[in-house]
Amino acid sequence: MPDGGQRDITAPPTVPLLVAEGPVLVFGGCYSNLQATEALLAEAARLGIPPSRMICTGDVVAYGADPAPVIALIRAAGIRTVMGNCEEQLAAGAEDCGCGFAPGSSCERLSAAWFTYASARVDHAARRWMAELPRRLDLLIGGRRLAVVHGAPSRINRFVFASHPAAELAGEIAETGTAGVIGGHCGLPFTRVLGDRLWHNAGVIGLPANDATPRGWFSLLIPAKDGPGGGGLDIRHLPLTYDHRAAAAAMRRAGLPEDYAETLESGIWPNFDILPAAEQAMSGTSLAPPVTRWRKNAAPAPAARPAFADPARTANGEPHATVALTGLEALWFNTGTLCNIACADCYIESSPRNDRLLYLARADFDRFLDEAATRHPELVEIGFTGGEPFLNPETPAMIAEALARGYRALVLTNAMRPMQRHLARLRRLAAAHGARLAIRVSLDHYTREGHERLRGAGSFAPSLAGLRALAGSGASLSIAARRPPEVEEAGLRAGFAALFAELGLALDAFDPARLVLFPELANQPDPPEVSATCWRTLARRGRRVMCETSRMVIHRRGEAAPRVVACTLQPYAPGFDLGADLLAAARPVTLDHPYCARFCVFGAASCTAMAGR
Repeated sequence: MPDGGQRDITAPPTVPLLVAEGPVLVFGGCYSNLQATEALLAEAARLGIPPSRMICTGDVVAYGADPAPVIALIRAAGIRTVMGNCEEQLAAGAEDCGCGFAPGSSCERLSAAWFTYASARVDHAARRWMAELPRRLDLLIGGRRLAVVHGAPSRINRFVFASHPAAELAGEIAETGTAGVIGGHCGLPFTRVLGDRLWHNAGVIGLPANDATPRGWFSLLIPAKDGPGGGGLDIRHLPLTYDHRAAAAAMRRAGLPEDYAETLESGIWPNFDILPAAEQAMSGTSLAPPVTRWRKNAAPAPAARPAFADPARTANGEPHATVALTGLEALWFNTGTLCNIACADCYIESSPRNDRLLYLARADFDRFLDEAATRHPELVEIGFTGGEPFLNPETPAMIAEALARGYRALVLTNAMRPMQRHLARLRRLAAAHGARLAIRVSLDHYTREGHERLRGAGSFAPSLAGLRALAGSGASLSIAARRPPEVEEAGLRAGFAALFAELGLALDAFDPARLVLFPELANQPDPPEVSATCWRTLARRGRRVMCETSRMVIHRRGEAAPRVVACTLQPYAPGFDLGADLLAAARPVTLDHPYCARFCVFGAASCTAMAGR
């Protein structure tokens, strides 16, 4: 009886079963990498693991230069292999890899090249072998029965990561009727113990694990003798070193995407399209997974130290990331926190009664523009935010001054009555300066109910009226909306597209510059912390944050003069107050706040309209 007395549901008779008395070697993702596959077979021989106790979780063919030789090696060795999405698609003669990448993503674009290459080099016999691979096989080891699949029991190409909610993993395991799942597909090694259930991913051998080393990963599952009734497993994640330079050179000779050839050498993925925030946070961190001792009724792991508890270091003891000002391209002015409405979960608690940030005075605005002209000739954009900027009686004149000095002026507004009182002047400014006057209207949802859930009853129609009044003025219009974590971006954009069409607005909802989607900040669990290592890795692959190129001027109640803060989201946190002028504000910023992680680093969001994100 597996699981110390709890009998597993019998698998369907078509599911092959491997009964193992000794250690089992698990690996996935050969990815047409001949050098890695040869190294793995040599390592298995060194460890004394015969092919009869080896399991491949699929995707034998993918990014690399040698699909046919790799298939031949796996077949000749007789290694038990489950069907991956790449095998499924190649066997069916499909036109793409079926990896599950988001439409239009970098991963989808890059996959087209290697899939075409691989498809041209896989013969009929290999396709027949792929077509006959099982989608699941079961492993009976250490008194436990485990289901081996490629992505997840529910879907062959589902990405399952270590950070996935326990309830989701438990639901997938329950679908199999076994004690646990061995999966692949996501490319990263991990083991999660969920009470008396297990989710294990050995990682892949054909690409690095985004940890800044060229190593691949595999695992050993070793039957334990010391568990209840002698059952249980010791699970060891092991690195695989191989001639990665030869594998990269083969890819270049084959004309395959340089992005993946370079990844073999750097150990860093070319992009992070598929990675949740927790896995992005581990980018560039060399892996050293501990041995997992899986026993029934094992003691729970000790609670982790709370995130963001130490302003100097992360919970793992690494320094928080710091970001230098590379050039002041956008200078923001908070015109005051007073607003004509009180939104639920406002980023900075604006309301009709909150004047914690005072109306910014025109004289102070001019003083900062004068300093910027001297110190920051690279400045191109002046941003106005609040509260509602048009409640400040000096905002229209400040917008006009920014435009007159040759800057782009970006104004964030709810487009309701305070803005509408200034429509004539805004139209004149737009006529004179065209798209250098940019107005971003806050519209949190494409339905009245969704918008008013946050903005309050009766707020939807006035915002639409203001938006329609701005259309055709010559100003550059955009919309800002919130994207709750459970909502798919594609569906949200499609809903706004229908609304824009209904209103007759020439706004492309699928253009991120026209419909700007911001992550929720309030009432969310803490995101991962941003270590210096993580940030170096993400920045290397093009990730940017606002404080590299932006600052914001605020005037807090009780202070004699305005101050400069690191960004639009941090008007009150002491660590983000950078001084009384732009000279002092040029110092680096430490990313030690949840907003830094959730909004900028892992949310990839920015308040500025500047390009480059």
